[in-house]
Amino acid sequence: MVGHDRFQRIPWGLVGLPFVTSKNDLGLQERDQHDFDDHRRPLVRALRLGSFALLVVTIVSLMSWGGYQGLPGIWGVLIGAAMAGGFLLVTVVSMLFTASTTPTTTGAVVLGTWLMKVIVVFLVLVLIRDLEFYSHVAFFVTLLMTLIVVLVTEAYGVITSRVTYLSA
Repeated sequence: MVGHDRFQRIPWGLVGLPFVTSKNDLGLQERDQHDFDDHRRPLVRALRLGSFALLVVTIVSLMSWGGYQGLPGIWGVLIGAAMAGGFLLVTVVSMLFTASTTPTTTGAVVLGTWLMKVIVVFLVLVLIRDLEFYSHVAFFVTLLMTLIVVLVTEAYGVITSRVTYLSA
């Protein structure tokens, strides 16, 4: 009975199980079935989780550095979180923007945005290098923590996304 036609349409290697005769027998709604086929799903999940992680790190850093160093600590946190979060999340946004194009176009856009981000980060660092209105330590610690937490969270979002690898 394994070669029977009705079992050929069943996903996830469940062929041959007598109680599974369609996707709806697995408890999936029609909307859920289409969500698994969306190739942008891992990127959307990475953007959502990365944005949430950026918000959490920024709030925790604002509370700690604001309480410890006052207004200079707050400015250092805001600049560091904006630079690190912007640098990382713009990449995901550019990939989502070009998700329906050719791989060459996606690569060109990602490379172009990366080059622009590096130039902007360099210019901002040159401009704020000698300024004293922000805490350099708060800036550095927040920048480093934001980079680590957002990168790990984005990677987790992509890795744990449930998508199909083959379509019918």
